[in-house]
Amino acid sequence: MANFRYSLLSLGILAALPHAATAEDIGNLLRDGKPIIDLRYRYEHVDQDNALNNANAQTLRTRVGFQSGKWYGLSALIEADNVSRLGDAAYNSTRNGQTDYSVVADPDGREINQALLRYDHALGSAVVGRQRINLDNQRFVGGVAWRQNEQTYDGVLAQLKPIQGMTLSYAYLDNINTIFGPGNGRFDGPANPANIEGHSHLLNLQYQFHPAVLATLYQYRLGLDNLSGGNQSSSTTGLRLSGAHSGFNYALEYAEQKDWADNPLRLDSDYYLAELGYTWKGMQFKVGQEVLGGDSGPGNRAFQTPLATKHAFQGWADVFLLTPAGGVEDSYLTATLPLLGGNLQAWYHNFRADTGSSRYGEELDVSYGRAIPGVKGLTGLVKYARYDADDFSVDTDKFWVQMQYSF
Repeated sequence: MANFRYSLLSLGILAALPHAATAEDIGNLLRDGKPIIDLRYRYEHVDQDNALNNANAQTLRTRVGFQSGKWYGLSALIEADNVSRLGDAAYNSTRNGQTDYSVVADPDGREINQALLRYDHALGSAVVGRQRINLDNQRFVGGVAWRQNEQTYDGVLAQLKPIQGMTLSYAYLDNINTIFGPGNGRFDGPANPANIEGHSHLLNLQYQFHPAVLATLYQYRLGLDNLSGGNQSSSTTGLRLSGAHSGFNYALEYAEQKDWADNPLRLDSDYYLAELGYTWKGMQFKVGQEVLGGDSGPGNRAFQTPLATKHAFQGWADVFLLTPAGGVEDSYLTATLPLLGGNLQAWYHNFRADTGSSRYGEELDVSYGRAIPGVKGLTGLVKYARYDADDFSVDTDKFWVQMQYSF
């Protein structure tokens, strides 16, 4: 029940608001509200060059909820998810005990995904409760929406917009509902807890200096007490520059990571990103290099991003969910092309160690997604990832078919 204390506080505040107000009708909260209905079916196949059996998982996520209208800037949202296995449990969900199979991290279960109270004002907004938080490109803080059980956050998020072009965001978190939830006690462990406990502070300042220059300064202090024995608790401070002009787009970023919140390891590693893209007649091309620094000292002291939407980075095969001790240097190319009413996307990655001479491997990712004609809100996706290992992990093939309906 502790995980819902912000949500209950939200409802308490809402109930305590003055009912005598006449300028706005409190009935707007229901009258202008809308239901949330989202169904997502997925088939996932995993084939790894090791002793594990191939995984074949069919799952259905059902999401229902309600987004209220506004009353004096106040609104509320509640949303519940249910993830169900369809067919045989021929995969390791991290919670079903099927450890002879490769992992498909979509455990069965039901949970409150979001429950929050929101206040919007001309100068910003405030949200209290269980909520979705996606900062910048989600490299450091995101919702991991690719997995069937989304990652959400219990806490408070405030955003202030004091002048045009500037947004200052601050969040305090005391619980993180991970993709491995809901917890069942038996299989919860330090590597995949259903809930990450601790006190975290997220500070993010954005300013649009010019249409082609967006600067973001951030510091994320993560107290992750029960994740990997606390050795991923860290303070990450960085600067990101991004923008677009005349068809070109770019991103440049640097961050430094130190230990924080009683981390038993002494962290001192760096992050670098340089990316250049071009859009022409609906086609998008991009080349880049991302480096998560390594450290040759005792323990894994490499640069980590424990709250990121990691599936969107370093390849869809998810080989580098935990940065190896030697770090990762990812050189990549990507293209997105409009095709038959949808989008065809392809990525090529070349992975090397940041420290030492190890050549980890290469990866090719391809996907095609489009709206399904005749049914509003229905989309389809097919997706494939192939990781060819050299000095790290094993050859890995993953294949997905997905259908999603949103109302």
